Amino acid sequence: MECTLNVNGRSHTLSVRPDETLMDALRDRLNLTGTKEGCAEGDCGACTIQVDGRAVNACLLLAADAEGREIRTIEGLAQNGELSALQRAFVENGGIQCGFCIPGMLMSADALLQKNPKPTDREIREALAGNLCRCTGYIKIFQSVRAAAEKPAG
Repeated sequence: MECTLNVNGRSHTLSVRPDETLMDALRDRLNLTGTKEGCAEGDCGACTIQVDGRAVNACLLLAADAEGREIRTIEGLAQNGELSALQRAFVENGGIQCGFCIPGMLMSADALLQKNPKPTDREIREALAGNLCRCTGYIKIFQSVRAAAEKPAG
């Protein structure tokens, strides 16, 4: 079946299988490999992207069901070659180790900050609860999100 996906502000018309996940379409057809495949069951959050501003697991959404919706991947977070304030905060605060989970963490954190620019520590933890990391103790990740939230807008 043919569907048109709006990804990072660009439209892409693809022929997809009825059972093809959005994660597979992003990685295999659009070469947007920042979306990572971890468990393929919606448990780890490595494939987290944003759909209509909400953090979702791309492994659980069919590509055809994403037609007509605004999809944003980690590749769409930086603008004009410049890291977003959130990405810079992760770098500056040591929130990155191996990097496998970080695209999903960033997309979840960005969705939170778009909805709530000044979240509490509890809200940060809740927003990232679906994202697993096996390298850090999460403290530096939470500190990175907090640092981004505390920076003045602009």
